[in-house]
Amino acid sequence: MNWVLAFVAAIVGAGLAESRNLFGAVAAFILVMMLFAQSRLRRDADAAAREVSSLKARLAALMAARPEPVAPAPEPRAAASPAPAPAPAPAPAPAPAPPPLPETMQSVRETAAPARAPAASAPPRAPAEPSWDAKLVASVKRWFTEGNVPVKIGVLVLLFGVGAALKLAVEKGYFTLSIETRLIVIAVAALAGLALGWRERIRKPAFGLSLQGGAIGVLLLTVFAAYRLYSLLPSALAFALVVVLVAGSAALSLLQRNMSLAVLGFLGGYLAPVIISTGSANHVALFTYYAVLNGAVFAISWRQSWRLLNLMGFAFTFGVGTAWGKQYYRPELFATVEPFLILFFVFYILIGLMYVLRQTEHRRPWVDGTLVFGTPLVAFPLQAAMLKHDRIGMAFSALVVALVYAGLVAWLRNRRGERLLTEAYAALALGFATLAVPLAFSASTTASVWALEGAGVAWLGLRQDRKFPWLAGLALQWLAAGAYVMSVSKNTLPLPAETMLLLNAQWLGAAILSFSGFALALMHDRHRPVLGLPLMLFAWGVLWWAVGVIGQLDDASRGTLGEWRFVALYLGISSIAATMLATKLSWPRLRWLGVLVALCGFGLVLAADGEFGSPFASPTLGCWLLFGVAQAYALWQGRDDETRVLPILHLSVMWTLALGLMMQAKDFIDAQQLAQGWQFIALVAPVGLMTLGLWRRPHWFAWPAAEKFDEHYRVGWFAPAMLLLSAAFVLGLFLEGSAMPLTFVPLLNPLELGLLAVAAMVLALCGEIPELKPLRAAWPLPAFAFVTMATLRAVHHLHGEPWNENILDSGFSQASLTVFWSLLGVAAWVRGSLRRDRTVWMGGAVLMGIVLAKLLFVDRSYMGNLPGIVSFMAVGLLLVGVGYVAPSPPRTQPSGEST
Repeated sequence: MNWVLAFVAAIVGAGLAESRNLFGAVAAFILVMMLFAQSRLRRDADAAAREVSSLKARLAALMAARPEPVAPAPEPRAAASPAPAPAPAPAPAPAPAPPPLPETMQSVRETAAPARAPAASAPPRAPAEPSWDAKLVASVKRWFTEGNVPVKIGVLVLLFGVGAALKLAVEKGYFTLSIETRLIVIAVAALAGLALGWRERIRKPAFGLSLQGGAIGVLLLTVFAAYRLYSLLPSALAFALVVVLVAGSAALSLLQRNMSLAVLGFLGGYLAPVIISTGSANHVALFTYYAVLNGAVFAISWRQSWRLLNLMGFAFTFGVGTAWGKQYYRPELFATVEPFLILFFVFYILIGLMYVLRQTEHRRPWVDGTLVFGTPLVAFPLQAAMLKHDRIGMAFSALVVALVYAGLVAWLRNRRGERLLTEAYAALALGFATLAVPLAFSASTTASVWALEGAGVAWLGLRQDRKFPWLAGLALQWLAAGAYVMSVSKNTLPLPAETMLLLNAQWLGAAILSFSGFALALMHDRHRPVLGLPLMLFAWGVLWWAVGVIGQLDDASRGTLGEWRFVALYLGISSIAATMLATKLSWPRLRWLGVLVALCGFGLVLAADGEFGSPFASPTLGCWLLFGVAQAYALWQGRDDETRVLPILHLSVMWTLALGLMMQAKDFIDAQQLAQGWQFIALVAPVGLMTLGLWRRPHWFAWPAAEKFDEHYRVGWFAPAMLLLSAAFVLGLFLEGSAMPLTFVPLLNPLELGLLAVAAMVLALCGEIPELKPLRAAWPLPAFAFVTMATLRAVHHLHGEPWNENILDSGFSQASLTVFWSLLGVAAWVRGSLRRDRTVWMGGAVLMGIVLAKLLFVDRSYMGNLPGIVSFMAVGLLLVGVGYVAPSPPRTQPSGEST
């Protein structure tokens, strides 16, 4: 068989090689033979490996099971036999050794002995998985070597041969028969095939049915060709022949209970008006014909569950109807088209119902979703297209459809095996009843009704543990939101100037959507706590709560209340209401709304500063009072809460207060036109003072949740506070630090006093927190930076050097830095020597090394002026003094050694 495949490959290779046919054939032949040879070698190698492994395992098992030889027992001596003289044997002789094995067996035994136990217990190794190329070759080989190989190859060759023969016949003009004769011959041959198929339907059913289906298809194509291609048949006769063929096909399918014949026949029937069309656009005749076909499909569905036939009729009926309506429909045709649409709608409702009730392929409950849901979702848009200028008519149509499905629900309610179908019809009834609302009312009213309806339906589904009402209720929330957005985008709501603040359709619609979201979240928390779903529904309610207030901002800005005060009051009242309801309903999740209100406090501070000039301007005090009372009430009610609500709420309130105080102080300093040093104090003082108070007096500054704050979430304040204070210290180092209207005094100006206070607080807090204590060892670095910048700042204010990077080009600045760094280094040397602290002494040494490097590379360029000379002289004198006081690093004295 390999030679056969190689020969076929050679033929293919010769055909693919356009010019070098012999080379292509030989290459393909050799390639296929090499593939088979490789596959065979791999297969033989695998077989040999498996055989060797099996032989080894068997040999090891035999050697392990071979019993050890036992010394033979001594035979009893006969009484009459003469006894030989006994040899002296002081000790018993050892057991005789087993006879020696042959040399080959001995070597095998020695080889197998170490692996005796594993070989006896381990199964033979599984053969390796063949590679992908071996699998591909094996698959191709199986196709050509298994089954009826001659038929397979023969059919392939025959196809090529017949195609070539037909092509040659057409080119030579051998087909000279008239078209009528050809069609008659084809039709007669098809009828003969149909008769033969009917005859063989019992003895060879598969052959007979295939032959019948092919014959009917050929006859339908023959009629089509005679009418459309060659105009040999009038349209009426062609249509009648198609109807006869369709009816015959349906009859044959029912007699033999074969769906394929019915599908083939009805396919021709549904296509007949399309392929045998005169262009008269007679819709009554078209739809009457389709009504007859659909009646036949319905009659068949009463006896047989043939889903493909049902789907084909559904697709052709509504597809052809939609295509006709798009091209030819006019409003004056409504009276003649509407009855057919209703009839087709009823047909496929009943066909879908009968298929579900009578089919036996699926385990109950089961629903044919394509017909059950597809019929109304396709038919109603056609109805809406015909009634696009009559909203009341569309609303009435939706209500009638809802009543139809409600009647089916009532009829099916006692059929327990059809619960899923009942729920599907109930969902459709609810959906079309819901659809009737926006068709009869405005979009804003629609949103409100749908949102409340969805909440009620979902509640019923949860209480009755029914999935479809529950999902329908959730889906209605999306529909309600879409209706609301549509009403806003199309400006169908009353203008804000014509309405009162909050008492208008725009806010009420958003409020009802928000209320529905909160209600659904509460229902799911109580009755079905699905993972994540209550939180999503709660977020849905919060979203529409925010949309409601945003939609009123323009209206509020035009009123006397103002935009900022309206938002502050709205937030404060919302927080109080949420806190009260959370306590009343025992629903802790609602406290998160108070947390969101507290987080909005940051935005209120910034907005008030932008609108009124300062966060706590006099017009804002009343609203801030209400907002503060709301936050204090929320904190008081949640002081025993063990969730994360209390920490976030409390920290949000405190940081909002800190931000407000910072901006208020900054605005005050700006109003008084004070200098930069005072601005730094104004910015860091609120956070610093609150940090000091929460550190030393938490029972005052963390009221009313001081105990929880000090025990559980104080890090939420101190960690950000330390970061902010540290960042403020770093930024403050580079400030110019003017003290106007006061005179600048080094180290006694507002900026540097503030920097020292911030550094002291951060250093003290690091000592209080065990995890941060190691950071205290790095205090010399910020101290060095402070001294350096303070020196440059003094040079700027007292000597008039510019406060920018050019200050480093001044010899006076460089000399000042050299002197002060030298003083620091000498002080470290002296202190380390007196306290015998080697670390401090070495720090001073490093600093003095930096000073020396600075003298060599920086200050040397200023040797021609006084600052450069002062630098060198000061450093030299300091070094001399240190050499006298502390000439060498201190060493730790051993215990008991005299000093």
